[in-house]
Amino acid sequence: MLVNAKDMLVKAAASGYAVGQFNINNLEWTKAVLTTAQELNSPVILGVSEGAGKYMCGFKTVAAMSRAMVESLGITVPVALHLDHGSYGACLDCVEAGFTSIMFDGSHLPFDENIEKTSALVKLCAERGLSLEAEVGSIGGEEDGVVGMGEVADPQECGRIAALGVTMLAAGIGNIHGKYPANWKGLDFGALDKIHQAAGSIPLVLHGGTGIPEDMIRKAISLGVAKINVNTECQLSFQAATRAYIEAGKDLQGKGFDPRKLLAPGTEAIKATVREKTALFGSAGKA
Repeated sequence: MLVNAKDMLVKAAASGYAVGQFNINNLEWTKAVLTTAQELNSPVILGVSEGAGKYMCGFKTVAAMSRAMVESLGITVPVALHLDHGSYGACLDCVEAGFTSIMFDGSHLPFDENIEKTSALVKLCAERGLSLEAEVGSIGGEEDGVVGMGEVADPQECGRIAALGVTMLAAGIGNIHGKYPANWKGLDFGALDKIHQAAGSIPLVLHGGTGIPEDMIRKAISLGVAKINVNTECQLSFQAATRAYIEAGKDLQGKGFDPRKLLAPGTEAIKATVREKTALFGSAGKA
């Protein structure tokens, strides 16, 4: 069954590892993440952006598919179904659709409005048994049409949001969505340390997990990061494997086009990405 993310993240923060959030876009991606997490005996978070939710026929469809797949595949590791970078309205929709975890991204709003809406969602999630991620300081880059300039979050604001009772906190520390440019300055660990101190025991979230050097990932985990999001790396590996398959002419089956065969190499590439990141994050064997 699907669970909220609280227990898995509290355990991760206390034990010095991080749980991977891998964003999903269709049935194949969902199956790849679930079966690999089960193989590795690792807790996992299925991330769903608003755009991906629309693509997959709405949040109710995503929730129904995820629950059915967990049951049909015999998945026993903890799995959370999580809205990624949700607007306030999308958060409400996902609560009703059957998600077990939501992220309200109020980082682009005036801070008082972020506080107000996050407070309302804290109450709702407590009533429904969901975990809630909040954000302070917008994450750089572009993902699903959401553009941020890569702010470094104010530790005092992080402390105020954490005190509302959120389950986890995403804070900008120089991380970005998508590929990191050659002139990227790296993560601001001084800011992360201050945020960790201000937020207390709240598990921290690192967005933009693709392309961050391994030593930076490990240091971020040592400073309180317990959830790391991976999306772009899955997209790139899926794209490369699919292109190679097509260019090799292997999609021509003689008796017609078979989409299952076309998608298989990309699906295997996503599995490899999940294995690599899970090993790096240290969550293998922690279910």
